Amino acid sequence: MPIKSRIRTVPNYPKQGVMFRDITTLLKDPIGFRITINEFVNRFIGVKIDRVVGIEARGFIIGAALACQLGVGFVPIRKKGKLPAETRSHDYKLEYGTDCIEIHIDAISQGEHILLVDDLIATGGTAEAAVKLIESMGGKIIECCFVIDLPDLGGSLRLKKHGQKVFSLCKFEGD
Repeated sequence: MPIKSRIRTVPNYPKQGVMFRDITTLLKDPIGFRITINEFVNRFIGVKIDRVVGIEARGFIIGAALACQLGVGFVPIRKKGKLPAETRSHDYKLEYGTDCIEIHIDAISQGEHILLVDDLIATGGTAEAAVKLIESMGGKIIECCFVIDLPDLGGSLRLKKHGQKVFSLCKFEGD
C-alpha cells in the first residue's frame, strides 16, 4: 500500500530503541494525504456517523479532513487545560505516572454515533481513555480508526477486548 511507504521512520526517537513512525512525510505528500483521507472516507460512506472525534494532536489533522469529507462535525479531545469552555475529563495511567484528556461537555450528545480517529495506535492507553470519555457522555463509538497500527504493542487488542471495532490503514509489525 502506498501509504506505508510514505511514512518516515525515525530511529531512537524520543528515546533509545524506539522506532518513531512520523506521518509528517505522509501529510506533506498531496497524493499520500489524499489517499489516506479517501481510504477512510470510502470505508465510512453510508455509515451513520454524527461526529468525528480526533485525539490531540495528529488526530486533529486526519479527523478534521475526514469529518469535512463525510459532511459531519469534528470534535477535539485535548490534553488537560487546553479547551476554553467547560469540560469533562478522564485520567489514565501511563507507564510512569498519569495523564488526563478532556472534551467540551457540549461536544457529544446522548446516542450520537462517533468515529474516533488518531494517527497511530501503540499501547492504546490514550485511545482507551478517549473511548471511556466518549462513552461517559453517551456517545456510541462506531469504530476506532488509525493511520498506523503497531500491533506488537497491543493497543488494538486492548481496544478490541473492550468491545471496540478497530481499523488501521497500515501496520508496522516487529520493525
